[in-house]
Amino acid sequence: LGGIAIAIGAMIDAAIVMIENMHKHLERAVEAKRDVLAADGREVPGGDRLHTGILTARERWAVVLESSKEVGPALFFSLLIITVSFLPVFALEAQEGRMFKPLAWTKTLAMAAASLLSVTLVPVAMGLFVRGRIHKEEKNPISRGLTKVYRPVLDWVLLRRGPVVAGAIAVLMLTIIPFSRIGSEFMPPLNEGTILYMPTTLPGISVATARETLIKQDSILYAFPEVESVFGKAGRATTATDPAPLAMFETTIVLKPQDEWREGMTYERLIEEMDEAMDFPGITNSWTMPIKGRIDMLATGIRTPVGVKVFGPDLEELARIGKQVEEAANMVPGTRSAFAERAVSGYYIDIDIDRVAAARYGLNVQDIQMVIASAVGGMTITQTVEGRERYGVRLRYPQELRDQPEKLAELLIPVGMRRGGGMGASGSVSPAIAGMDMAGGAQMASGTAQVPLGQVATIRRTTGPMVIKTEGAFPTAWVFLDVTDRDIGSYVRDVQAMVDEMVTLPAGYTLQWSGQYEYMQRAKQKLQYVVPATLLIIFLLLYFNFRSVGESLIVMLSLPFAMVGGVLLMWVAGYNWSVASVIGLIALAGVAAEIGVVMLVYLDQAYEKRRREGRLRGRLELFEAVREGAGQRLRPVVMTASAVIGGLLPILWGHGTGASVMKRIAAPMVGGMISATLLTMLVIPVVYSAWREWQLGRADADPEAVPSPAEPGSTPTAGTAG
Repeated sequence: LGGIAIAIGAMIDAAIVMIENMHKHLERAVEAKRDVLAADGREVPGGDRLHTGILTARERWAVVLESSKEVGPALFFSLLIITVSFLPVFALEAQEGRMFKPLAWTKTLAMAAASLLSVTLVPVAMGLFVRGRIHKEEKNPISRGLTKVYRPVLDWVLLRRGPVVAGAIAVLMLTIIPFSRIGSEFMPPLNEGTILYMPTTLPGISVATARETLIKQDSILYAFPEVESVFGKAGRATTATDPAPLAMFETTIVLKPQDEWREGMTYERLIEEMDEAMDFPGITNSWTMPIKGRIDMLATGIRTPVGVKVFGPDLEELARIGKQVEEAANMVPGTRSAFAERAVSGYYIDIDIDRVAAARYGLNVQDIQMVIASAVGGMTITQTVEGRERYGVRLRYPQELRDQPEKLAELLIPVGMRRGGGMGASGSVSPAIAGMDMAGGAQMASGTAQVPLGQVATIRRTTGPMVIKTEGAFPTAWVFLDVTDRDIGSYVRDVQAMVDEMVTLPAGYTLQWSGQYEYMQRAKQKLQYVVPATLLIIFLLLYFNFRSVGESLIVMLSLPFAMVGGVLLMWVAGYNWSVASVIGLIALAGVAAEIGVVMLVYLDQAYEKRRREGRLRGRLELFEAVREGAGQRLRPVVMTASAVIGGLLPILWGHGTGASVMKRIAAPMVGGMISATLLTMLVIPVVYSAWREWQLGRADADPEAVPSPAEPGSTPTAGTAG
């Protein structure tokens, strides 16, 4: 639907131009027929309307054929240019490709169908339905008002071609100022109607503390009037696809419809208020959306807008570098939170079995490990059946007997166990330890001896990695950076400068910037090659239509000037450069070229008409030709631009999920259409007149090189000039 939304205005452009051109031809045909009838003494209808009924069917269809042939080929190529201009979107990959390729397919197929219908169905429909009484153009108040304003302005710019061109170039150069102030991001935020709050704390938090913290966080978040429901989770689910540690919480916040929010509340402001309310010591906040967050984590593993991946061989050194990057990032304005993974901050109980001491009691490592696994980890001893449900029953020591190393040291190991882990048939003590002093040991009721675990093993607390991450066969530690009130591009540049200044990487260690920044760089590199190739294809299509390098370049001039309006509107609206805004500019290029083609067709018609009549003997007559071509065809150019802008305005006013992305596409198109229309109406006639004057001057200087316009049949047409 997005592709149809941005193409709906352009799809009817060809029909607008062809119908308007037929109106012009009908005016001339009806006036000529009225003169013939009046000369024969017949009564002819008058008034402000065109009575097309005085034309025979053959005469009317002849008008249809002539008017269609006049502008049909140019319109077909212009719509083909709009279709081809969207080819760079098909080169996008990964997330951006999956998001925008359906839009590109819809728009491309719609415009391809429109280009075919413009030269097949539209002419037939004109012949069938454009009949009866038709208002003359000069009788239309809007057309009359536009012409009254435009004609003096056109005369003024034609007499001051140099300053006008210089002024247009100056405007283009000044656009660099707002262009440089527009930030960059990978994708505008897509409001899913749900927030995913993913805070992180240091490893070692207990289950009870995590539960209490989660309850407190959920209650604070639920107190916001914009929140419908809150559901939090600490730790990992019983699935291999959720490797979340206990130190990372995940809270899903479902929001109410936006019309139920407080007055003036926005999504960004709501996040800021929630972030201030959730300021807990030792907890680093991170805000995203459920779908977006899952896609980001699946693609790069980074759940925040920006992430830094530290690669190197030693985990302790990775943790040290990560802390330094975290400290550097916290000094950069725009950092909402920075958290470096503690690669070796996991807490463990290390049980080191003393093999010599165990051998004195006839124990081996397997015997001791089996008892430890059963007492601490638990062992399934039976199964309970509850109707159709079955549950395993696990047996282990209670919490108070295994929560401290000192308690684990008191764990009793039976010394009458065989290698297989079972007791002897008689339950007697092994002969190897018969008569051995069992000091510090114990004895079971059956007479089997037991020895505390502390006598055959050393138990101590130790630290180590919570999880070992590898990427590309290298160990890695990640730093998560959440951004606020900054665009991603400028923020990453500032953080990179700060990290380069504060962090010194040892040999064998590297940094990789990931997250949305990684997506943005990938899309940028791809478009750097595809967009110039598309512009070359557009130029070739223009050349195939006009058969003139000069006229093709004149139309291509509309592209940078169309960017002027697009950049200004994006700057005023506060939008950043993103894949969506670049797609809007790509779509703008095709539509701007179409308007230039329409204007050039009319200028060529007026020029060729006067050339055939031998009325191009100087600059003033050339200006008259330009005035005729541009002034009399003001209405189709304005209607074409208005149709495109009118089709895009509802997108700019839209709200809801996906509206933020579509607004970034529509904004540069609307602003660009305004500046492209002004360029078409003012600058293109100036450049065209200068180019034609140069051609006429060259013809006067070298009559053999360029045939004289005064010699009918020897002068090249507008399609072969230049």
